[in-house]
Amino acid sequence: MKVAQIMAGAPAGGAELFYERLSIALAQDGVAVLPLIRRDARRAARLRAGGLAPVELRFGGRLDLLTRPAIGRALRRFSPRVAVAWMNRAARMTPPGDYTLAGRLGGFYDLANYRACDHLIGNTRGIVDWIVGQGWAPSRVHFLPNFAAELAGALPVRPVQVPAGARLVLALGRLHANKAFDVLIRAMPHVDGAHLVIAGEGPERASLQALARAEGVADRVHMPGWADDTAGLIAGCDVLVCPSRHEPLGNVVIEGFSGGRPVVAARAQGPVELIRDGIDGMLVPLEDARALAAAIMAVLDDSALAARLAASGRARYETDFASAPVLARWRHVLTSLEKA
Repeated sequence: MKVAQIMAGAPAGGAELFYERLSIALAQDGVAVLPLIRRDARRAARLRAGGLAPVELRFGGRLDLLTRPAIGRALRRFSPRVAVAWMNRAARMTPPGDYTLAGRLGGFYDLANYRACDHLIGNTRGIVDWIVGQGWAPSRVHFLPNFAAELAGALPVRPVQVPAGARLVLALGRLHANKAFDVLIRAMPHVDGAHLVIAGEGPERASLQALARAEGVADRVHMPGWADDTAGLIAGCDVLVCPSRHEPLGNVVIEGFSGGRPVVAARAQGPVELIRDGIDGMLVPLEDARALAAAIMAVLDDSALAARLAASGRARYETDFASAPVLARWRHVLTSLEKA
């Protein structure tokens, strides 16, 4: 099987990270994979370390007239049976050819970008249902979830800003309004004594820092930037929180499952699909800082509840979101597309 993986994404992000993981995993599973990526030395180095030979292209804006023909030339040389275009720009810029072109969506994107695609792949059932609702035939739309890295056994890491013995609330992600870290900071005055670490970077840093000062919790809210060892942070936290007001999937929830940590999340699209409330995580209403604080405190104050949620989440990871079952599903769908 020969598969081209086309990604014009940002230097960091959940879709971009999974693109790298999946490309490497497919190659290790015997698939010939050609990654075509936007120029990014670090991503290229990671893919090469995984045994791949990425092609780096510009993937510029509407006036970029060179990338589309360059993609076509690279695909003709490689002769894939399936080409997977990840997100809008890659789908828009990948020309049709002697291969099945599949667009992979991690959100509710403008489907006009996917006119040239033969099939679409969504990483949640909600996205798949939405695509079908937009008029795509169900036979041309496929649900393929993400897998998370295996985090069991990771050594706990606690940032130096967090005092020894303090309870640690962890959030991960880009400092963007969609992630609702403002709601989480407003919850912290009602989370007695715990420290919050928000590991990520983005345009909301200054406003979030100002909010922490205004809420009187600046001494307990820490934003160290992107973390090199998210596995260690997850292993070292007492509760992992996903407060997003908009979250099509919620990779962080799956990572919490993998790391065997209790997860609390707001009822955005992805977490609602992933979490069975009270069984393998806790769900709270969107935009509700008091409810979020109450759920966090319930986990922090009840070790039996925390252990039960963590164990159930870990079981979900092993059956639904570990690399082996997800990779098998990807191979099955790619093989079916190859025969189409």
